[in-house]
Amino acid sequence: MRKSRAAQLSGDFIHAENLVSSVNSSPSDFGLNQLERGRLQFLATNWSASQTNFERAYEEVQAQDEAAKLQISLGIKKAGAIVSNDNAIPYSIPRYEQSMLHSYQALNYVYQNNMEGALVEIRRANLVQERALKENSTALNDAQTDMNKQGLSSEALNAAYPSMNNIISDLKNGFQNAYTFYLSGLLWEAEGEPNSAYIDYKRALEIFPNNTYLQQDVQRLAVFLGMSDDVASLERRFGDYTKTRASNTGQVVILFEQGVVNPKDEVKINLPISGTTKSGRGGRSYNSVGSVKFFSFALPVYRDHLTEKKSLVTSINGVTYQSEEIIQVQSLAAKNLQDQLPSLVTRQVLRLIAKEQIRQEMSKKNDLANIITSVYNLASENADTRSWSSLPNNVQILKVELPVGEHQLQLSILGKQELVTVKINPNRITLINLKSIGSYTGHQHVNL
Repeated sequence: MRKSRAAQLSGDFIHAENLVSSVNSSPSDFGLNQLERGRLQFLATNWSASQTNFERAYEEVQAQDEAAKLQISLGIKKAGAIVSNDNAIPYSIPRYEQSMLHSYQALNYVYQNNMEGALVEIRRANLVQERALKENSTALNDAQTDMNKQGLSSEALNAAYPSMNNIISDLKNGFQNAYTFYLSGLLWEAEGEPNSAYIDYKRALEIFPNNTYLQQDVQRLAVFLGMSDDVASLERRFGDYTKTRASNTGQVVILFEQGVVNPKDEVKINLPISGTTKSGRGGRSYNSVGSVKFFSFALPVYRDHLTEKKSLVTSINGVTYQSEEIIQVQSLAAKNLQDQLPSLVTRQVLRLIAKEQIRQEMSKKNDLANIITSVYNLASENADTRSWSSLPNNVQILKVELPVGEHQLQLSILGKQELVTVKINPNRITLINLKSIGSYTGHQHVNL
């Protein structure tokens, strides 16, 4: 993906997508391949092609979900674990990537004037997060228990594994996505469904409470809907809401995507494994009761720094406005990886046991076989660093109320100027999707 990423950073999205297509795409990478192609086609404004690839990725998610249900019903907890390394296992699209998939698919429909299709995607995105919220605690506990059963403690893992705390910050989980909830609120409001919009704006505010645009939207709709208890609670948190919407005005909402998410890296660490696991014939054990043996693990990691983000600035009628962050994709990715670590380590322990058993059996034949097996065991264990690598690093929002009519917005991004001409309709939302990726700056806008 390096060449594709370089093309994306230069703004050549068609070439970047062609480079993805040329990557040797094994069945285990099919879903990820569709995500990368769909995102780059979206950036190239090829909405219909992007829609097709995202739909294929969604079908892959559904197929994986059905396979997981079958494994659980059959009591198979470690299907696919004993392989050369995790890269041989089909790429499982994590929840945060699924919600981003549906967000971009919703925008594909919006740009093709299909609001019904967009709302279907928004419902799917919200359902992904609701399910993840229900399943998360149980899944984390099960993974932790499985890892402990294999003789590895969480303390040992945390001590050896590089910290990602600076990236994760105070995120509670790796799947709740304020950007998706905010986009959902916008689309519901555009459809004249203020109650549904209010629910999703509130969900976004729970995740990003310091975003003043979110605060204002939630307070505005709470007042409009007559939610007196909510109004009082919100005023205690954010102060009195005194704004009144002027007549003959509309709203401009800018979704500002910045940069490209950092890829995963590989780290190799030594971890102590203790236990009573037996290895094959004769009852020999590679790890006797109470003993501790160190093994080398290859794990994915995000290096512990965030790419510096810059705000979008615009001046309208003498008033300056500045964008505010609604999602840090890098943080979600790192938190998701942190939550996956116990499962990743458990699979590696099982592989190490299997490989050690094979090595011991081969050592009975001759020294050469023993050496070859040992070399294979070391060389074959590589970290799975796959992820949806063409996603933005962060997304910010900016919202302004303007008089009806045509307006020119002078947008300033990292010293670059982008001139956007928009038409404001009464009591309607004009949506601008602005991208700043490497040397590229561009936008699309649509009246909702």
